[in-house]
Amino acid sequence: MTVRVAVAGAGYWGINHVRAFSQLRGAELAMVCEPDEAARARAIAIAPGARGARSLDDALAAPDVDAVVLATPAAQHAAQVRASLAAGKHVLVEKPMAVSLDEALAVARAAEAAPARVLLVGHLMVHHPALRKLAELVRDGTIGNIYYIYSTRVNLGRVRRDENALWSFGPHDVSMILHLLGALPERVAAHGHCYLQPGIEDVVFVTLQFPDGKMAHVHLSWLDPRKERRMTIVGSRRMVEFDDAHPTEKLRVYDKGYDRPPEFADFGQYLTVRQGDVHIPRVDMAEPLALECRHFLSCIVDGTAPLAGAREGLEVVRVLQAAQRSLQAGGASVAL
Repeated sequence: MTVRVAVAGAGYWGINHVRAFSQLRGAELAMVCEPDEAARARAIAIAPGARGARSLDDALAAPDVDAVVLATPAAQHAAQVRASLAAGKHVLVEKPMAVSLDEALAVARAAEAAPARVLLVGHLMVHHPALRKLAELVRDGTIGNIYYIYSTRVNLGRVRRDENALWSFGPHDVSMILHLLGALPERVAAHGHCYLQPGIEDVVFVTLQFPDGKMAHVHLSWLDPRKERRMTIVGSRRMVEFDDAHPTEKLRVYDKGYDRPPEFADFGQYLTVRQGDVHIPRVDMAEPLALECRHFLSCIVDGTAPLAGAREGLEVVRVLQAAQRSLQAGGASVAL
C-alpha cells in the first residue's frame, strides 16, 4: 500500500518533511501546501512529483491525499488537526500539538471520534535511536531506580517571535522525560526572562516534581554561547549521559554511585562510593525524522500503535501550560 501524503508548511522545518516523504518507500508525496511562493517552489524542486497548493484546504479536499503533515505555526495546529481528521485524513502534527490545554483536549476528543484515523504528534526525540536505547536501559534495570533527570537544550540560534523558549524547545525534553519515567509530574515550576524581546522568554528553567519523589530539571535557551543537547539520568545503580551533540558517542553509562553494605559498624561505613567503568553502548544511528515518518506509515498501514499519539501530545501540553502559568506567576509551583 502506498500512502499519499500532503505536507502543509514548507518553511524552516517543514522542508525537512518534504525531503523525508519524497524519499520514503511506501509513501508518495502528492502535494505541498505553502502560501509563500518561493518556499513552495523550493519544496517542489526537492519533490518534483508533488503539486503545489497555497492552502491546507486544497489537501483536505483532494481525493488522492490519504494523510497530511502539519508543519505549520503552532498556534494553527489544533484547528488544523481537527479539520484534517474531520476530512478523513491521517495526521502527523508537529510539536506542540496545541498551545493550550483546552485546545489539546479538543484535539484528543477529535482523535477519539476518528478511531480509523492515525494521529501522530511530532515528538521527534522519542524516535531517536539513542533515546530508544536509553529507554531499554531503564526498562531492563541497568540504571536501577531513577532518582532525578536534568537536561540542557541551548544554543545561540534562531530567535522566535511567535513562541518562547519553553514552547519552542520544551516539547522535546518534556516528551523525553515523560517517556522515560512513564508518569506525569504532580507539580511544575518555571523561571525565565525576556532579554531580547518583551513578552517572549529567551531562557527558561523548568523543574518537574513527580509523585514518587523523582525530579527533573530542564534548561532551555536560544541565547547561549554554544549548542548543547544533553540529558543526564541519575539512578540507584548507574548514571547515564545522553549527548546528542556528540557525533558518535551519544550515550555514556557510568558505573558510579553509592553502595550500602549489608552490615556496617559505624555510620562512616554506611555509604561507600562506587567508582566503576564508563561504558559507551553501540547505537546504530539513523535520522530521527526519517524514523518518525516511517513510523507514521507503519501506524497507517500495519496498525502500529503511535509512540506519540493524542494522549502523549496532551500530556506534554498539560506540562507546558503548567510551566507557562508558573512563569507568569514569577516561578510559583503549579499543580497539574
